[in-house]
Amino acid sequence: MPQTPGPARVLARFAVRVVLLSAFAAFGSIGFGRSLAALLWMSIILCASVGLLRREPLFGAVLNHWDECAAFGALFALVHLVSELS
Repeated sequence: MPQTPGPARVLARFAVRVVLLSAFAAFGSIGFGRSLAALLWMSIILCASVGLLRREPLFGAVLNHWDECAAFGALFALVHLVSELS
């Protein structure tokens, strides 16, 4: 059975990814909001794929890639809503 990372490590990994995605979106040619939404969408797909490949439990007791997928999904919805309203 593979070792699962602690919650602090998962939260740090998520924070680093959000910072990197924001930095890349700042240089997007289609605008920050649309670029960030596209990058968040790709992150959702990546986290879901890794969660499937590692066979992580969907509603497990510890944080995993599925929880990151849900967090990226919430951020995507927020960014998409804000960019559509403005």
